[in-house]
Amino acid sequence: MSNINNYYERLVVDQLWSMAQKSKEPLPQDFIDDVACLALNRLPACYVRSMVDKSSYITDQAYQEMENAVAEAINQAIEQVRLNPRGQRD
Repeated sequence: MSNINNYYERLVVDQLWSMAQKSKEPLPQDFIDDVACLALNRLPACYVRSMVDKSSYITDQAYQEMENAVAEAINQAIEQVRLNPRGQRD
């Protein structure tokens, strides 16, 4: 099963990487990991055997809808992590 991936994972990681690159201050890895986990829990699973195959067969509109859903899930996750910092959860 090593060829099976959740397509949303790649979208979340890509958006978080872009966000981290644009940030004026470094984002702690724990923060990024927590946001990724919470965002992915808000999104449906979309398992694919090949990321390239999925990208080739998805319409532009469907891809944009997925990107928008990822952005919303990340924004909600960031708010949740900021309201409940790691030190207060342990």
